[in-house]
Amino acid sequence: MSVLFTNEQIERYSRHITLKEVGTKGQKKLLNAKVLIIGAGGLGSPCSMYLAAAGVGTIGIADSDVVDLSNLQRQLLHHTNDLGKPKVESAKETIEAMNPDVKVVTIQKHISSKNILDIIKDYDFIIDATDNFAAKFLINDACVIAKKPFSHAGILRFQGQLMTYVPGKGPCYRCIFKEPPLKNTVPTCKQVGIIGAVPGIIGSLQAMEAIKYILGVGELLTGWLLTYDALKMQFRKVKLPSDTHDCSVCGNSPTITQPIDYDSRECDGSI
Repeated sequence: MSVLFTNEQIERYSRHITLKEVGTKGQKKLLNAKVLIIGAGGLGSPCSMYLAAAGVGTIGIADSDVVDLSNLQRQLLHHTNDLGKPKVESAKETIEAMNPDVKVVTIQKHISSKNILDIIKDYDFIIDATDNFAAKFLINDACVIAKKPFSHAGILRFQGQLMTYVPGKGPCYRCIFKEPPLKNTVPTCKQVGIIGAVPGIIGSLQAMEAIKYILGVGELLTGWLLTYDALKMQFRKVKLPSDTHDCSVCGNSPTITQPIDYDSRECDGSI
């Protein structure tokens, strides 16, 4: 990216440039940054749209699904005329219409232990916007192994949660949740529902974590789990254990040294 801004960019990002925490230097960091979003649904929609609007220069979108009518209640990347279209293509069209500065890399494939390390290797920050425990543990383990920072989020009914992992600066997802739950032990959003605005709130917070990491400003949710209850309009910031030495992936003597594909497990929140 050129060190000079065009007149259009100066106007587009003027509210960022005015902020002393961002300025022209910070905006250049955003334009040079690469963020991968795994999941182009309820969480991935607001996250990718805010990152695109902020001028994150490269946004990768990984999703193997197509747009379904039941998605449209919360997945704002997609519209009625996108039904049946691959979500990554619908996402690309929406993002490029918002901001032509952004390069969108589409990855229309199922993320697995065989391809995840290669997929994440070129990105600065990873967003876990997936809808099931198997994917969340896979993303966590791959990011820890590859030393990649990432934001985890989960949603269900009127509630959401998120945390951020930065290598060497706090616990990973597996430090807190040791193993994926067995099938049918946790209800899915398909079974119990999800109010559409909740992923909008949580996904936007994931975008904010990525932006803060890129800019190097503020305090990230490293070592904390932020929970949100929409019915009570209540946020809680829960301190996570700082001792991670016995974690099976990020501890002193890890037993997990390669990403793992778990059998199909039910989700903790639907996208």
